[in-house]
Amino acid sequence: MEKIVVADIVSLLNEVIPFAYQEDYDNSGLQAGDPSAGVDSVILSVDVTEEVVEEAINTGAGMIISHHPVIFREIKSITGKNMSERALISALKNDIAICSVHTNLDQAVGGVSYRMAEKIGLKNVSPLIPLTGKLTKIVVFVPSDHAEKVRDAMFSAGAGSIGNYDRCSYYSSGTGTFRAGDNTSPWVGKRGDDHHEPEVRVETITPRHLTGRVVSAMKSVHPYDEVAFDIYNLENEIPDAGMGVVGELSDPLSAMEFTGLLKKVFDLEALRYSDFRGSEIVRVAMCGGAGGSLAGKARTAGADAFVTADVRYHSFFDGEGKMMIADIGHYESEKCSLEILYEIITKKFPKFAVRFSTINTNPVNYLPAWKK
Repeated sequence: MEKIVVADIVSLLNEVIPFAYQEDYDNSGLQAGDPSAGVDSVILSVDVTEEVVEEAINTGAGMIISHHPVIFREIKSITGKNMSERALISALKNDIAICSVHTNLDQAVGGVSYRMAEKIGLKNVSPLIPLTGKLTKIVVFVPSDHAEKVRDAMFSAGAGSIGNYDRCSYYSSGTGTFRAGDNTSPWVGKRGDDHHEPEVRVETITPRHLTGRVVSAMKSVHPYDEVAFDIYNLENEIPDAGMGVVGELSDPLSAMEFTGLLKKVFDLEALRYSDFRGSEIVRVAMCGGAGGSLAGKARTAGADAFVTADVRYHSFFDGEGKMMIADIGHYESEKCSLEILYEIITKKFPKFAVRFSTINTNPVNYLPAWKK
């Protein structure tokens, strides 16, 4: 059985589902445990409860990867006064690491809402609220004969990807001028002399959380001892990343057919939904978890139905009969997150043991229908 270091698993998750994509209020990432510890297997669970930790202990799993963080708000003491603290105490006592992948998985390309859309067969899927503010542009000035070497180093460090394209950059030629001081070791030119050097301006886009790594890689191969470069924060959208999705069904459905599809696909015990007075449902918006606040965005996107969870009573009026609002339940909408995590880990580590928790952590119970 293959043993994997905790930090390597966390690094893989950060590479595919960047923790930098999480919302400011969130706490995705390694929650507890020794990053250098080796583990034989992991358990995947929507939540971390005492029962899930006990399952990890009994099965010999050294790590739990959850969707919801066990440490969500600031903790000033750990005394076992609530479920989260008791789960943490038990995990720490038994050397079980805990990592959570929450709103970064909600917003990542191919994340929770994308998986929901895939399950009901939506096509032409795009983000409901595109992710912005997570990119930088790095501009560096390089002697002409070193431009390719510098560019390749930046690409290797994670720069230059735009959607399905990689190694993206822009070149423009010009002349750099400088005068080397007394305490310098100039690559070209002489100390105290004005020097003119043919240079290339290299521009490339970089995920903001990788900026430091890309700059370090660039400097490591740049011939100058003092490198001239600029970093610009961008508001550009990241293609296919963002909160929620919208797409079209392959075949139009009536309201009852559509609710039947949701019940079957998401294995629902209950479904809350508003009236839909249109003839058929074609365009559908979806958001895993508590997405009721996105109803307005769904209507603006032309959705005939908006599928999410934790919808407040008055929010059901927002559809105004023109858009069905369907609340399928928080747990029910997000349990597909475990499928995504399983695929990411087993693709990288095919011989590593990854198990789905057998514990249903959904805190909501449903009373069976009353017999009349």
